[in-house]
Amino acid sequence: MTADNQREHQPLVLVADDEPDVLGAVVPFLQRSGFRVLAAGDGLLALDEIRRHSPDVCVLDVLMPGADGRQVLRALRQEENWVPVLLLTQVGEAVERAMALEEGADDYLNKPFDPHELVARIRAVLRRTRTEGPPLATAPVLVSSFGLRVDRVGRRAWLGQRELVITPKGFTLLEYLMVHQDELIDRARLLEVLWGFEEAVGTRAVDSRVAELRRVLGEDAAEPRWIATVQGRGYRFVGEVHGEEGLRRV
Repeated sequence: MTADNQREHQPLVLVADDEPDVLGAVVPFLQRSGFRVLAAGDGLLALDEIRRHSPDVCVLDVLMPGADGRQVLRALRQEENWVPVLLLTQVGEAVERAMALEEGADDYLNKPFDPHELVARIRAVLRRTRTEGPPLATAPVLVSSFGLRVDRVGRRAWLGQRELVITPKGFTLLEYLMVHQDELIDRARLLEVLWGFEEAVGTRAVDSRVAELRRVLGEDAAEPRWIATVQGRGYRFVGEVHGEEGLRRV
């Protein structure tokens, strides 16, 4: 395979941020990491580039002139464009992150960030969006092995015929793990997802929520069907997951 052919097979990433220093650091790093990269300095230019070039994944800052990252995301989803989107958010803005995920973002990363972490998130997003059916981040229903079904719109879950009684944070944890199926999620990241930075909560609170889910699911931590513990690191959802457009009762 020639160098040109190899380049054509590299994933195309669009990065939109109005801070020149961010683009100046991120773009060459992504290129060195094996991606082709498009850069945009505002949201309207990003939309134009996405429509013209159909990138494999988009990295959008939430604070940009013209149109911010969430506005770009909403415009894409209204057009039924399901390109994976990773949002760059401001540390501490838990409400912004929650709204972004509800509106169809595939993931988010807090600024400032380690570029190695950005590359890892991009690769993880690409892995989990290369599946049949709607992308997991936008699917109204998540379905896993052994009859586990999660209605993200109604905020309800079933295991076979039995509806599960789960606390709101337990449901959010289950949903996040399923959307990030087979990805190692460390406790600090789960802590941020569940509580943000506004509350002084230790990582043991995450372990308590995982224990809650295991009780509800009847899961044996030693032989997990769904949630595996990665010792000293965090958790991984090991069950197969696919998305569906609407809930079918079983």
